[in-house]
Amino acid sequence: MAFQGRSLRTYIAVAAISMVILSALRRFASNTSRTMAPLTITLNDGKQIPWLGFGTGTALYTKDATEAIKVAIANGVTHLDGAQVYANEDSLGAGIIASGKPRSELFVTTKLGKVPEGKTVRDTLVESLKKLQLDYVDLFLIHIPIQHEGKLQSVWKEFEALQKEGLTKSIGVSNFRVKDLNEILEVATVIPAVNQIEYHPYVYKASQPVIELQKKHNIVTASYGGLTPIVRHKGGPVDPVLSSIRERLEKDSGKKVTEGQVLGLWLRALGVVEITTSSKAERVREYVATQSLPELKPEEVEAINEAGSKVHHRVFMKEWIDA
Repeated sequence: MAFQGRSLRTYIAVAAISMVILSALRRFASNTSRTMAPLTITLNDGKQIPWLGFGTGTALYTKDATEAIKVAIANGVTHLDGAQVYANEDSLGAGIIASGKPRSELFVTTKLGKVPEGKTVRDTLVESLKKLQLDYVDLFLIHIPIQHEGKLQSVWKEFEALQKEGLTKSIGVSNFRVKDLNEILEVATVIPAVNQIEYHPYVYKASQPVIELQKKHNIVTASYGGLTPIVRHKGGPVDPVLSSIRERLEKDSGKKVTEGQVLGLWLRALGVVEITTSSKAERVREYVATQSLPELKPEEVEAINEAGSKVHHRVFMKEWIDA
């Protein structure tokens, strides 16, 4: 009996230790996958878009983006957002090549500019692909709807043909208002996968009509200018809310948290892709680290919504979007 008792106690002890080790391994695996693999959002065509994107507009507009792209990729960014109008697709491509990152591990977006007289949408994408040194892009967007007045429907049908040809995996739009979306939805065989718009708390209220239409058609929102409350409109009603949430997150996570990361978490909570940029490696690491922070509480999301709704402050293309 004594022998059996010792065997039973040994069995129980081993089992307990095994459970502790297994639990630790599971936590490690979970944390590893969360930090090493980028968060993604599923598009309405079944493709996955990385939640965090690095843009080559604004600060990099018309500038050589090679080094910035290398820095972004080296620090874990896989989603790269360019445009024909940014006039730096060639350096975006050079940065991709220089990074050594396999094409299959990257998600590359470019956007249609104004189509030159005598050229087709396809001509412009083929030219972009040559500059990017790629065989295809993952996402091709109509950048600015007012550049194609009276032609949006025919342009969209060309987009559908380009997707079918394989020159782009997904197709979508940018800066589209409700009336612009409705115009192409009238003829669309393929529903836009994305609408990339200026989106932050100070345009939250004004954006609700287009956001609701996008939800109806499962169109993902991508945000540019998401850091506006802390870089372009400081001193507004969102400031104290961000500060309070930042303090809570630092206490709960034991990590340093910035207000920019809180804004990123707000976008994440709303299912919105974040497109941002920086030439500084530490800032890029901050953006990437946002993916491993705890989610905002529902009441925190609502507090940001309410504070942002007290002010309307659009930075980009306000002359015609707010008209």
